[in-house]
Amino acid sequence: MKYYEQLLEKGCFTWNDVTEMVGNRNSASDLIQNYLKKGYIQSVKRNLYVAINLADGEPVVNRYVIASNLTESAYISHHTALEYYGCTNQVFYDVYVSSDTKFNTFEFNGLTYRYQMSRINDGIVKKPDGTRVTDLERTVIDSINDFEKIGGLEELLRSLEMMPYADETKLLCYLKSYGKQILFQKAGYILEHFKDSLKITDTFFKACEAEISKSVRYLYHGLEKEKSIYNKKWRLFVPEQLLALISEGGNEFV
Repeated sequence: MKYYEQLLEKGCFTWNDVTEMVGNRNSASDLIQNYLKKGYIQSVKRNLYVAINLADGEPVVNRYVIASNLTESAYISHHTALEYYGCTNQVFYDVYVSSDTKFNTFEFNGLTYRYQMSRINDGIVKKPDGTRVTDLERTVIDSINDFEKIGGLEELLRSLEMMPYADETKLLCYLKSYGKQILFQKAGYILEHFKDSLKITDTFFKACEAEISKSVRYLYHGLEKEKSIYNKKWRLFVPEQLLALISEGGNEFV
């Protein structure tokens, strides 16, 4: 167990990390295989390992730290970032990881780690424990952009309902980084329902309106087959009562 304490401090590590520690490539490979057999460490995926707490047999770092080490540019985003900020009430067993480098979906310790293409480079922060995560405002914009693929509209609305505040300057900055008219429409429409609780002023919504042309869209695919109304301000076909989705939904596990 000569190097076990050092690996505990690292939490997540690669073969190169172990090589630097022991000073020899062959010795590093031998140490990793030995510690794997003894249960001191576990393999997360190819060339990524995690130290194990011998008291309970669990990794010494959480899903967020593991996700942040999957690639050099990896960071948690979307619903996983909402979980990190305590803005969810459903149990998800998927961990959403954005990165410049693609990786294949894989399972580790009962969780499924899913790659998301990194669309913009703004709003990523590193926490003291090593977690890299989108800030709350970037998380909101990512989640509005991708709610049809990740989490769904109802879960997005529930998360927004739990937030105490959002910085409208940052929200607008990330919308401009995306540069998508439909996203200005969707963000303006959805966030307008939470403008009081999130403390978003009319200045933000006017800025969103200024980015909208004459194109008319649906809030989500399939809405054309449901009961909808036309919102003239945002040029969107939307559900008849958006916030009714929150009270109608359940608390199923995902």
